[in-house]
Amino acid sequence: MNGKQGLQQYKLAFIAIGSNLGDSRELVRKAMVEMQVLSERPLLKSSSWQTAPVDCPPGSPMFVNAAVGFLPKLGETPESLLGKLQAMEKKFNRLPKKVLNEPRPLDLDIIAFAGQTRSTLQLIVPHPRAHQRRFVLEPLNEIAPDLILPGQSRTVAELLEELPADETMKKLE
Repeated sequence: MNGKQGLQQYKLAFIAIGSNLGDSRELVRKAMVEMQVLSERPLLKSSSWQTAPVDCPPGSPMFVNAAVGFLPKLGETPESLLGKLQAMEKKFNRLPKKVLNEPRPLDLDIIAFAGQTRSTLQLIVPHPRAHQRRFVLEPLNEIAPDLILPGQSRTVAELLEELPADETMKKLE
């Protein structure tokens, strides 16, 4: 980890963005614009990636995934951020889920929050499967390759290298 940049990453929140219902590319772009109000500084934004659905119902459409990193506003907690992200999902017409991992216009997951950990019924931080999912790590690697998620000993870049190749994932222009 390189000095100041590495230490700064531990003050940031990292959010995985996904969409596989509607104009997913545009929904992800709009979500990034909306998330700027949550940050004290400009967002770190990854590219958008087209990815195959993972653990979704049969016939689910392809996803567009991305990641953002930001400096949370003073007093923000993982719990308060979760409430804001869920409100944003609702604003983007996400309905209460009927089926696990069903298609959705917007999915926002807290991957990490300022090096903190949580494990409640409502929230687990860091995200429990982030280190195993290429569709999370590939975008996250663009904005925070040196980040070490709480509970892990390797950086995002190293975790990504250890995952099997996935030809179904492609960077969108």
